[in-house]
Amino acid sequence: MVKESKSYKWELLVILWLAYFLNQADRQIFSVVLPLIKADLKLTDAQLGLIASVLIWTYGVLVPVAGFIGDRWSRKKIIGSSLFFWSIATAFTGMCNTVTQFILLRGVATGGAEAFYAPSANALLSDEFQKKRSLALSIHQTAVYFGIILSGLIAGYIAENYGWRNAFYLFGGFGVLISFIVFLRVKKDQPAQVIEKVSVMATAKQVVKKPTVLLLTGAFACMVFVNVGYLTWMPSLLMDKFGLSLTEAGFSAMFYHHLGAFIGVIAGGALADYLSKFNARNRLFVQAFALLAATPFIYYIGKSNTPLATYIALFIFGVFRGAYDSNIFASLYEVIKPEIKSSASGLMIMSAFLVGAFSPLLLGIIKPTLGLSTALSWLWISYFIGSLLILIAALYYFKKDKELNS
Repeated sequence: MVKESKSYKWELLVILWLAYFLNQADRQIFSVVLPLIKADLKLTDAQLGLIASVLIWTYGVLVPVAGFIGDRWSRKKIIGSSLFFWSIATAFTGMCNTVTQFILLRGVATGGAEAFYAPSANALLSDEFQKKRSLALSIHQTAVYFGIILSGLIAGYIAENYGWRNAFYLFGGFGVLISFIVFLRVKKDQPAQVIEKVSVMATAKQVVKKPTVLLLTGAFACMVFVNVGYLTWMPSLLMDKFGLSLTEAGFSAMFYHHLGAFIGVIAGGALADYLSKFNARNRLFVQAFALLAATPFIYYIGKSNTPLATYIALFIFGVFRGAYDSNIFASLYEVIKPEIKSSASGLMIMSAFLVGAFSPLLLGIIKPTLGLSTALSWLWISYFIGSLLILIAALYYFKKDKELNS
């Protein structure tokens, strides 16, 4: 029976990895084929930035709702249903012809359905892998990197050779298939609050009264602001600056950074699990160092004058970004009660993404004047602020907030 339990844990991780892979791949397709959509439908940079921002805003508004539901309803059903609906929305995005249609299907429908995945999935994995929480969540996080890398390569190739619409059809159809696997293979779970119910207001109070949670959320917002802006506009920068093809730009913009992030997230998760044995707040120190160390390389992704120098900067930036990512939720779960894991992570994601959503729009607005190189390079400031917020949490508030959680 023990062996079956261990086997199921890893099967669950594989299934959720595939779901998260599509969660990120479907989100990234638009950025990869953005130049073709712009040329085909005659859209402006500001309009394209708005479409990307609406998805993040919708995601941010709905993710706390998803978190509260994830503590009360079957997380299996939430994950499977959200995967099915965002995949359908992705497929129908291939039929869009106007800004309004993109906003409704790409922004509202896709972003809204995707919002329901992460809170339930992270809480479910955290429950199953209590002794190796950072490692399991780190492996799960690698799906983000593979999803973005492969979407850049596959969507770019399909768009160049068969049209940008077919990229949305392919990924949407694959997502529907994986949603059926979720319903068939993931075991029925018991929501945390079946045993002990906590009201929405009580949950919010538990989260807000802890400075560590607020500071971790602020740092997460700083990371998301950089990440969303980079993901939206980096392929366009490589095309404009170095004359790469759509396929080359889509692949290169994502591959080097996320290869580094893959290495960083595994190393960061293992390191944090080891160091947390001595002091739980060491998870936060790993995150703070990672954000601070990444700042010069964010600057150089915009200012480098050759593709090689840009790729090196993207790779090292990715290593440190991955080390930060490995402990986003593991750090949060150190200072919140088990019965509100999904709700607390939902509130954290909401706050971060509502702030981060302004990045693509802002970069789209200033692109014609300052240029993408300058705009992207100065995103380092956001990472620097994030590292300071985590250090303040670790040094002044973590110990007390963790004691309140015991």
